Amino acid sequence: MKNVLVTGGAGFIGSNFVRHFLQRHADCDVVNFDKLTYAGNLENLQDVEGNPRYHFSKGDICDPQQVTAALRDYRIDTIVHFAAESHVDRSILGATVFVQTNVLGTQILLEAAREAGVERFLHVSTDEVYGSLGPAGKFTETTPLHPNSPYAASKASSDLLALAYHHTFGLPVVLTRCSNNYGPYQFPEKLIPLMIINALHDKSLPVYGDGLNIRDWLHVDDHCAAVDAVLREGRAGAVYNIGGDNEWRNIDIVRLILKQLGKPDTLINFVKDRPGHDRRYAMDATRIMEELHWAPAHTFEQGLAETIEWYAAHASWWKRVMTGEYQTYYKKQYNEV
Repeated sequence: MKNVLVTGGAGFIGSNFVRHFLQRHADCDVVNFDKLTYAGNLENLQDVEGNPRYHFSKGDICDPQQVTAALRDYRIDTIVHFAAESHVDRSILGATVFVQTNVLGTQILLEAAREAGVERFLHVSTDEVYGSLGPAGKFTETTPLHPNSPYAASKASSDLLALAYHHTFGLPVVLTRCSNNYGPYQFPEKLIPLMIINALHDKSLPVYGDGLNIRDWLHVDDHCAAVDAVLREGRAGAVYNIGGDNEWRNIDIVRLILKQLGKPDTLINFVKDRPGHDRRYAMDATRIMEELHWAPAHTFEQGLAETIEWYAAHASWWKRVMTGEYQTYYKKQYNEV
């Protein structure tokens, strides 16, 4: 592993991973391959722009020529594939781009990797491919896939393509599925940054349905450490669940954010529930813990407090990324006029 291509490296998780990897692997170069859509922001990586081992290549995973050129020009031997349309709400408003990017884009990348003789292909996925849980139990790597949103269906499809390329062609694929991430540089459409930013401005905090939907939360730094471990030591053809063993109801997270910011619960505004809203996710991360000796380092209370502090201190960053396109989406999604 010497020249690593990180797709979607300007996004939330991708940019945190690029920084993590550069800090821990002094013998490797990292190429950030990103289309720079609304959620991709090179400002996320300003602090590493001067690093001679960091390179940026603007490109689209749906363009075979751009992908092939990047693999050739940078002599890529390893791929970490984060690039994806990733927001459930947006997939409900329009699913086509999710199929194009997440399914077709992944297939194009897999084929280019096969032709280039890439030595390692890590495909990053999500717990949402498993569907919804009842009040008990957790998702394991053998849980049948049952995606319930266009986003989840597109990710499940890309998962199966990646594993098929391993089985059929021998491409050294390894796959991770993570629970909900939070931390610095997350685009403000997601739950935690949205609630923090609205609370800072004394705006209403839109909460879907009754707010009792449950998610397993994982700090992005812990996710990056897990992906790094799987990249180095995971078994080819294997799937690894990555979770924080940290279940929270949405409404409790919202109230905790308000409490830490000294804001009243009257800012909470229950809105019409999202179509097909999964009730509960929870991940069993036993495999990665036992095989690769990974475990999350952040408690949720510590990580959330640090995340709130980060957004409060970086208002200039999130104000710049909250473009007119984002405002249009926000008004449409939460029925604000």
